[in-house]
Amino acid sequence: MNSDSTTPALAYQSGFGNEFCSEALPGALPVGQNSPQKAPYGLYTELFSGTAFTMARSEARRTWMYRIQPSANHPAFIKLDRQLAGGPLGEVTPNRLRWNALDIPAEPTDFIDGLVSMAANSSADKPAGISIYQYRANRSMERVFFNADGEMLLVPQQGRLRIATELGVLEVEPLEIAVLPRGLKWRIELLDPQARGYIAENHGAPLRLPDLGPIGSNGLANPRDFLTPVACYENLQQPTTLVQKFLGQLWGCELDHSPLNVVAWHGNNVPYKYDLRRFNTIGSVSFDHPDPSIFTVLTSPTSVHGLANLDFVIFPPRWMVAEKTFRPPWFHRNLMNEFMGLIQGEYDAKAEGFVPGGASLHSCMSAHGPDGETCTKAINVDLKPSKIDNTMAFMFETSQVLRPSTFALDCPQLQDNYDACWATFPATFDPTRR
Repeated sequence: MNSDSTTPALAYQSGFGNEFCSEALPGALPVGQNSPQKAPYGLYTELFSGTAFTMARSEARRTWMYRIQPSANHPAFIKLDRQLAGGPLGEVTPNRLRWNALDIPAEPTDFIDGLVSMAANSSADKPAGISIYQYRANRSMERVFFNADGEMLLVPQQGRLRIATELGVLEVEPLEIAVLPRGLKWRIELLDPQARGYIAENHGAPLRLPDLGPIGSNGLANPRDFLTPVACYENLQQPTTLVQKFLGQLWGCELDHSPLNVVAWHGNNVPYKYDLRRFNTIGSVSFDHPDPSIFTVLTSPTSVHGLANLDFVIFPPRWMVAEKTFRPPWFHRNLMNEFMGLIQGEYDAKAEGFVPGGASLHSCMSAHGPDGETCTKAINVDLKPSKIDNTMAFMFETSQVLRPSTFALDCPQLQDNYDACWATFPATFDPTRR
């Protein structure tokens, strides 16, 4: 990030849900007062609220910013000619769907132009629900973007990203994730020639760590492993395009300065990153295995206790030691709706067809589980401790039915023979053999 700050452009604080504070110039952060009559260095004070003012203290997300120019200094936004790819939502379908990896465009494409809608279960003006996108890019953004519709959970699958935000810089790579709060301004620069990945846009309650219940006080994702940036500002007086996503549409305006001009800040409405390799997996050491909820990294709750608006679940490398157990994920039908992606390697429930960069969708009460080859192998294998390694699959799980976009239903990457992976089970039932 071009900056006249003495603070390094890439530095982090650790912890999740904490009240952070950071300043890029000594004394830029007011002491004992949020909005002084005259802020240090001639800065402007601005409150960035991610929740309603009257939310319970434990639920409130807000950050005080001290910036060179207030965000209010902008002209009218104009609807852009080029909108998000993917089209409207398509026809309702109960069928199981799976896609190959989307191609990265040949023409110059930045992160915004490379976004494509895959599925959603709510319009952006609703206070709950999610939208799912995939991104493909081969050039860095020169524009700055913010999303008024929801926070964004980024899951890179290919290529490293440098995310310059109002509050500092995050660098993320495959096997890491980043969460960008609703309304935060940012720019994504590519650190590799191409980038591809997945996005869950959360319209509901902000993501947080799940409760651990009987697990106790440790395990799964640990708060200290979540990193948020330190202050780093741009003091640039040059034309900058600012794009916002508002109720699903892209609007833009032209500024005469960089909006990434926050010199100091304090609060908990912040961007953060997490390394999925630090997830402390928990499983059975006796027989059977727990529900996939045991792999939940982050959750967005609803008003119904235990029913998630969005769960972000991963299936990382892990040891399998349970005895006399069918070890792959069992066949099941589920109230929840599951959009899965694969970052690297192979998923242990599928022998083929589910590829890195690809995706699948299993809707409410849609029967699914391991394919025929995986099932046969699991039934007949000599069970010994074994490690599932060199893999990372994930799931965006939601309590509302996801409708695929018209693009997702019509694109050539949609596999037309997905059901066939369950069509090869032999008839092994024998009433004379117990």
